[in-house]
Amino acid sequence: MGDGVNIAARLEGVAKPRAICLSEDAYRQVKSRLEMTVNDLGATQLKNIAEPIRVYSLQVGAQTEAKPSPQTERAAPERPGPALPDKPSIAVLPFQNMSGDPEQEYFADGMADEIITALSRFPDLLVIARNSSFVYKGRAVDVGQAAVELGVRYMLEGSVRKAGGRVRITGQLIDAATRAHLWADRFEGTLGDVFELQDRVAEKVVGELLPSIMKAEIERARRKPPAAVVAYDCFLRAMPLFITETGAAEPGELLEEALRLDPKFARAHAMLAHLYEQRYRDRAQEDREDTKAAAERHARAALALGWDDGWALTHAGFVLAVPVKDVAAARSALDRAVFLNPNSATALAFRGLVRAATGDPRGGIEDAERALRLSPRDPFAYSGEMAMVLAHFDLGDYETAAGHARRALDLNPDFVPGRFGLVMSALARGDGAGAAAELAWFSERFSAPPAVVLSGIVDVLPPGPVYRKMLDLLRSAGLVASE
Repeated sequence: MGDGVNIAARLEGVAKPRAICLSEDAYRQVKSRLEMTVNDLGATQLKNIAEPIRVYSLQVGAQTEAKPSPQTERAAPERPGPALPDKPSIAVLPFQNMSGDPEQEYFADGMADEIITALSRFPDLLVIARNSSFVYKGRAVDVGQAAVELGVRYMLEGSVRKAGGRVRITGQLIDAATRAHLWADRFEGTLGDVFELQDRVAEKVVGELLPSIMKAEIERARRKPPAAVVAYDCFLRAMPLFITETGAAEPGELLEEALRLDPKFARAHAMLAHLYEQRYRDRAQEDREDTKAAAERHARAALALGWDDGWALTHAGFVLAVPVKDVAAARSALDRAVFLNPNSATALAFRGLVRAATGDPRGGIEDAERALRLSPRDPFAYSGEMAMVLAHFDLGDYETAAGHARRALDLNPDFVPGRFGLVMSALARGDGAGAAAELAWFSERFSAPPAVVLSGIVDVLPPGPVYRKMLDLLRSAGLVASE
């Protein structure tokens, strides 16, 4: 008859008078429509069913006699929840131990602990402390209600299942307001070193969660009415326009408004500095030096105001390297950004770019590989690929450099430095036809001659061996614009 029918038959025998028992799979499908008391009976071994399954008892009319596990009797917080903060907020619910082995409870709890600790290192987030989120341990949780009680917008829930010497961990991120699932994944490994597995999962979850949360926050800011706009919302509205690197006026206007509302908003200064850096790459601009001065002014303001803000340091540090060329200040800012947020893929990618361009190709590859491993969904993942381009170019591996340039363009087809990487790799290999094909793209895309555009790109590179090698190649090909 199949396992589903067998399980249903066994659950009928488990149910007490005036109660209905459901498997976890069935309960997940109907829980949002239930208006009755639910008790979580925990992992239950049913006759002729190979593995224990989690069982929920639904009260019908009078109080059900189904015996809950001791932890299910713990009451939820009764006082009204706190107001939502003005930045993304998240609670990590206790991970469910699905193995049926009570001795594995410590591992499930440790998994949630590791993720809470990792998330807490990011000033971008308000993370609910373990003692609050673990009130829900062993209970059937209504995600929306728990979010209200804890005062958070996002909930992370997961489970752990052990079979033999292997373990499977699942996790999913939920927007509590809409109940939309923003992200889900699973991880498998051995129990030989549980702590190493916990670290690996926590690192991966953090790397995946932050871009998903930021994307959701951007969409939320877009939906807000104008009267509700504050400095942080201006910053979020500017983010997607900034990521596309269009150089459009609108993100600048939003950031200027953010600074009008809050002149000490370090992130607005940092993003505005980066926006000016994008415009500076356009060598055809008449006010290029003014643009560079504005980029530097906002970058240094971001450093002064946001020395404990990894996001601000990341973008300000990049601008100080490109185009300000203050490599020492840039490395100091980026090193601190990585110290504050060791799992920030963008900070690692930008530091990798600077290391690769300034004579440390192996260090650049190390940072870039970690950035790409941490967060393949990051909006700036193409920066990690560009760091690989510069590093392999410095090492003389031009074919590999071209491969990473193509991957950068796969992530962002409008990423001009990626196209530049293809031109330079072709020139370094002596592939004139390949270089000409890529130069045709520049002729179609820009009104300025390709030599002007290419000179503008190479000009923003920090001083170092990559800059000198690329400049020599452009001169030999007659592709350096005259001053």
